[in-house]
Amino acid sequence: MASFDDRQKGFEGQFAHDAEMEFKATARRNKLLGLWAAEKLGKIGDDAAQYAKDVVIADLEAAGDDDVIGKLIKDFGHAGVVVPVADITAEMERLMPIARKQMMEG
Repeated sequence: MASFDDRQKGFEGQFAHDAEMEFKATARRNKLLGLWAAEKLGKIGDDAAQYAKDVVIADLEAAGDDDVIGKLIKDFGHAGVVVPVADITAEMERLMPIARKQMMEG
């Protein structure tokens, strides 16, 4: 029975670790997405870095990616920049493996 409990604790620990790593990878993806969006908005330097942080924070508002997409659409609209939702989601998909790789590399 002890070995079953040990395996269960091991699986729970692995699940918690994987969830934490996915959360961090998503945050990193959102930072990269924020830098991508900042470039489209004409932001550079500290303004671009701050905007990327704001995108990361926006993701904490609700589960899923809708809050991030909504922020970008709103900000693009205010700036008169046309970026279709499909382009944003494609960029999110493109950036996720990059973010995961960066997480693995430390």
